Amino acid sequence: MTGPSGFRLTQYARGGGCACKIPPGELEETIARLVPDGPGADLIVGVEHGDDGAVVRVSPAMAVVVTADFFTPVVDDAYTFGRIAATNALSDVYAMGGVPLVAVNLLGWPRDKLPADLAAEVLRGGIDVGRAARCYVAGGHSIDDPEPKYGMAVTGTADPAELLRIDAGQPGLPLSLTKPIGTGVLNAWHKATGQVSAAAIEVMTTLNAGASRLALAAGIRCATDVTGFGLLGHLFKLARASEVTAVVDHAAVPLIEGTREAVRAGHMPGGSRRNLEWVLPHTDTGGVSEEDLLLLADAQTSGGLLVAGELPGAPVIGELIPRRDSVLIIR
Repeated sequence: MTGPSGFRLTQYARGGGCACKIPPGELEETIARLVPDGPGADLIVGVEHGDDGAVVRVSPAMAVVVTADFFTPVVDDAYTFGRIAATNALSDVYAMGGVPLVAVNLLGWPRDKLPADLAAEVLRGGIDVGRAARCYVAGGHSIDDPEPKYGMAVTGTADPAELLRIDAGQPGLPLSLTKPIGTGVLNAWHKATGQVSAAAIEVMTTLNAGASRLALAAGIRCATDVTGFGLLGHLFKLARASEVTAVVDHAAVPLIEGTREAVRAGHMPGGSRRNLEWVLPHTDTGGVSEEDLLLLADAQTSGGLLVAGELPGAPVIGELIPRRDSVLIIR
């Protein structure tokens, strides 16, 4: 899958998608000394636990959810890249239990390497996703950049009494996952071979709107989305913030078709290995193989919601239990 002029966008960036995030441990050390003073109780969710978005109460019945997300190409086709990046950016609002209202584009483009019509295709993909989400896309900011990058800053609304947040997990709750994992591996395979995984693209371009609505309707209050820190990384953050231990049944975690074959062919993002290194000191891995652990830590792009509760149609992959010595237990 390439653009109309035959350009392979993935070849113009070192990494791709959420796998190019700054490693989680390094990021936490960097921002630990930079916690700003909040304006008071109306800042409901700030930087305390690295939640998916910031939430500010503007009235007793309304809160504003704000987030930003951008990354380098995960696919070669410009329009598809735009759709994936926009879907991923909107996901942070859904992961907080919000509804996106308006988004602005964030675009970095190597003007001396890639034509402007490809940038227009990226932006068109973002606009189409915004239209599908009933979210206005209005303007934004662009720079001349050595690597192509695209994403959005998104503002949404939520009921402050019905937020989804990572610090609200309770022992005894099941863990549900609304999308299969494996996009990091399959995106690495795509970059190396040029072959396209239609299943991975379907996962990455599916909005988390429906899953968010189901969670709220079920009275669920704890969730996060699964992106660049992998399933284990995001679950570790949720369990740590909620002061519980998370148990994962690795055999119950769904994989996108072709994921295991791509791993065995040698396609594993460096970000996935860094994710695993970060959580291993806090994890009881039992007898689970390194391959399965790497898949559980695979750096996802535009993944599903990880929910502390049971959702119709979403597989239960584990449970939360009272805090133990290990924050994560893999069985």
